[in-house]
Amino acid sequence: MRVLLSGFAPFGGSKLNPSWEAVRRLDGVQATDTVELFATKLPVSYREAADRLFASVRVICPDVIIAVGQAGGRKAITPELFAMNKSDSENPDNEGVVLNDQSIVEDGPEKYKSALPVHEIIRAIQELDIPVELSENAGSFVCNHVFYRLMHELRKTEKPKIGGFIHVPFLPEQISKNGAPSVAIDQLTEALKQAAIVSAAAFSEKVTV
Repeated sequence: MRVLLSGFAPFGGSKLNPSWEAVRRLDGVQATDTVELFATKLPVSYREAADRLFASVRVICPDVIIAVGQAGGRKAITPELFAMNKSDSENPDNEGVVLNDQSIVEDGPEKYKSALPVHEIIRAIQELDIPVELSENAGSFVCNHVFYRLMHELRKTEKPKIGGFIHVPFLPEQISKNGAPSVAIDQLTEALKQAAIVSAAAFSEKVTV
């Protein structure tokens, strides 16, 4: 079984993005006897990010797709429950594009629910003693844009797949002393590996029922 994890390029002047730093360490990893992990890097671009993810999906043909992004300021890894049909941020993407109160898919539903087993993922990460909590708000920047596009695409796919989104905090090296909360790269990587394993197990149960 194949699990594709995506992470984003750095943005906002930072030289690092913890989502990519974590998932790139999982590329090619045999997580269990039956679960193989793959990673792909997405640009912080409304125009290109989701299409880049879909191109990787066509090449890798995963059963599970876990998009990962940075949520600076959060103190825990946060599996996202909902993707909203709106892009609305004052921050420009890496192409300088700013979107205000714009639907991601015209006539699309207001929101999609993640197809990942988010509560099981949270329990698995808690057992690793890594900070984790549920989020019901993926924001309205490129992360949410990709999350919504992914869920919309999965609704149309012929081959069964599941997917969703997980946000991760800053890395310690991204912040100054007494700054925002952070989680070490080894913890982020192990947490995402467990998220992949749990999601693969949930997918396996789904297709064999």
